[in-house]
Amino acid sequence: MSRTVHCALLGQELPGLAFAPYPGELGQRIYNEISQQAWNQWLEQQTMLINEHRLSPINPEHRKFLEQEMEKFLFQGQTDKPEGYVPPEST
Repeated sequence: MSRTVHCALLGQELPGLAFAPYPGELGQRIYNEISQQAWNQWLEQQTMLINEHRLSPINPEHRKFLEQEMEKFLFQGQTDKPEGYVPPEST
């Protein structure tokens, strides 16, 4: 049986993550409070941020920026798009 969480982002009982997707206390908080659906939304947001800002996950400053954005997105519901961002067209 899959576990459920009351998702902090989506405000509903939804299937939770299978494991903590990030190290440390933040990863445990995500595991306890964020649904798989919300995590998938964050992964899309993160991909957009990496591409639009030309970030490198191996750069410590870029990782710190992504961690801050992840906390804002998942726990505060803030979703800032980069200036000039144009979403890809649906086919």
